[in-house]
Amino acid sequence: MPKVIISEFMDEAAIAAELAGLDVQYDPGLVDRPGDLAAAVAQADALIVRNRTQVRGPLLDAARDLKVVGRLGVGLDNIDVPACRARGIAVYPATGANDGAVAEYVVATALLLLRGAYGATARVAAGTWPRNALMGREIAGKRLGLVGFGSIARETARRAVALGMTIAAHDPFVAAGDPAWNPAYGPVQSQALDALIAQSDVLSLHVPLTDQTRGLIDAAALARMPAGAILINAARGGVVDEAAVAQALRSGHLGGAALDVFDREPLDAAAGAVFADVPNLILTPHIAGVTQESNVRVSAVTAAAVRRHLTER
Repeated sequence: MPKVIISEFMDEAAIAAELAGLDVQYDPGLVDRPGDLAAAVAQADALIVRNRTQVRGPLLDAARDLKVVGRLGVGLDNIDVPACRARGIAVYPATGANDGAVAEYVVATALLLLRGAYGATARVAAGTWPRNALMGREIAGKRLGLVGFGSIARETARRAVALGMTIAAHDPFVAAGDPAWNPAYGPVQSQALDALIAQSDVLSLHVPLTDQTRGLIDAAALARMPAGAILINAARGGVVDEAAVAQALRSGHLGGAALDVFDREPLDAAAGAVFADVPNLILTPHIAGVTQESNVRVSAVTAAAVRRHLTER
């Protein structure tokens, strides 16, 4: 009977439905116990992870019988895909299953940061009535720039258009004639990266972390953004220079930022100190793609892919 190790949290109903009849060890705390995880995978045929389990080096060496890795999400930077390929280990991300959740996060944080009125509860309750200080901006008529134009960015664009935004994107991997640039809701302008950065009221990142994208949004890029612009990173930590973002917010050049991903995860107090007392900043713990609904979808898609690989070959 094939053995499946699940090292991070997952929808338990999906485990029961899709992995029935297999030998499943579900222990979402394994990611924080490297010794136990290495021992568990030693006899495993399959491993299911989120983004924290590092499927590389010593862990792969310990997993001598591993045939398949299921990724509860879409990013693969925690998985040594070439090493898996060389060993004949299949890797299945949950492509498309959390696109809508991330798109909603991007649009919601853009609305919050542009309007700027939603952090006033304590002041209103205290009777200060800070009405003039909270005159924010509308999202309608603003220009959304998407760095990367894959499936999540396209879902984000669809929602943003419904709110009256205009859309532009940069993605050298989407050909000029690709139908994605002319969806049903209207054309999306393809721009060079520098022009996109310089002309976007809201800039949202949708790229993987690679040698080419690490530090892509640095101090120089932030300086090219329009005064008062909003930056949103729900893609991968390391794509932005976090200290530079904090400084751009303190100086008032950036109008706001939302960071869901960080160069070091989980973000600890030492790394997070750079954000202390920074205004107009939303920090969330790599949760943009994780909702109750998306967790069900992602878990079901991943479990089904792992089961197919183990039972149909």
